[in-house]
Amino acid sequence: MPLFPFVPSARRIGLVLAGLGLVLAWPATAQTPARVQAVAAGLQNPWGLAFLPEGRFLVTERPGRMRVVEADGKLGAPLAGLPEIAAGGQGGLLDVVVDSGFADNRTLYFCYSEPAGDGRANSTALARARLSDDRSRLEELRVIFSQKPKVSSSAHFGCRIVERRVGGKPDGTLFLTLGDRYSRMADAQTLDNHHGKVVRVGKDGSVPRDNPFAGRAGALPEIWSYGHRNLQGAALAPDGRLWTHEHGAQGGDEINLPQPGRNHGWPVITHGVNYGGARIGEGLTAKAGMEQPLHYWVPSIAPSGMAFLTSGRYGKAWQGSLFVGSLKFGRLYRLELDADGRVAREQQLLAEVDQRVRDVRQGPDGLLYVLTDASNGQLLRLVPGDS
Repeated sequence: MPLFPFVPSARRIGLVLAGLGLVLAWPATAQTPARVQAVAAGLQNPWGLAFLPEGRFLVTERPGRMRVVEADGKLGAPLAGLPEIAAGGQGGLLDVVVDSGFADNRTLYFCYSEPAGDGRANSTALARARLSDDRSRLEELRVIFSQKPKVSSSAHFGCRIVERRVGGKPDGTLFLTLGDRYSRMADAQTLDNHHGKVVRVGKDGSVPRDNPFAGRAGALPEIWSYGHRNLQGAALAPDGRLWTHEHGAQGGDEINLPQPGRNHGWPVITHGVNYGGARIGEGLTAKAGMEQPLHYWVPSIAPSGMAFLTSGRYGKAWQGSLFVGSLKFGRLYRLELDADGRVAREQQLLAEVDQRVRDVRQGPDGLLYVLTDASNGQLLRLVPGDS
């Protein structure tokens, strides 16, 4: 498992130590088997992307709007029926996914910053709803999970949703990533709150009986793993395992494989430092009983969005790669994994776009789609270079 960081740079070419092996960094100008195609523009800080039948897309905008984007890129009107949203800072309407049975039930799930009744505090919430037949509104809205406790903060909501699969089939549960809310980072180490956690709930909001802390006194039963900072990327690997990434402070962005009941260390251990360079806590990078990341970045790339490419649309070289968006550098990172699941090579893409990448997904057509985080954000498609 990598023990030393890869230091990314748009101009750097070379080999960098990465734990047991070497990580090869391709130059940002290296040829790729894909080119960028704009699908839609005029989206205000788009955050989450899901795919609808007939080539349509469902996109969230952080200020509190959800839209259907037609296959030709035309933006639909904002959907009616959303709940009250505490939009501001990093908060707003965030991730969205469609149910694996969407073709029959038209169900979707989305997460957002939910205000308290007095408007002073907020937390991440997960809701389910039905997309109306005419795609104009949400129906049968129900909040199925609310992060506890609510606090006064506009940062670190986390908020990526993944439908869990076991043996290749949906098991009726959802993973949701939750940030530490910035000012409450110590909470990530305690089990009486949802700050800095990955949680797992049923699609109806119920608690799965096999959750690691279900029935344990003093622990919230939804918790799957803990000791996280601000997770804005999550995806299932082809083998069904959950992968996540999270923001470090100044350095120490991590890729993790959250296992049930495991402690990922924040803020006790980290490969980063606090803003301004001060060490965090005792300045530890490892401690017994705490998980090491699979991979990490110093300096930070500010990761957001995460997808495995399972299709062969771009050729064998890219098939099986992990793709991660970078807000800081305005790039899409392609991580090539070795046979043991370690990061062996890293390539930076979308230098010509040079916009903050908020989300990346593989579509039903096997192609990669990207959302750029801007006031005039775009939905981009990577098409094979020979098409």
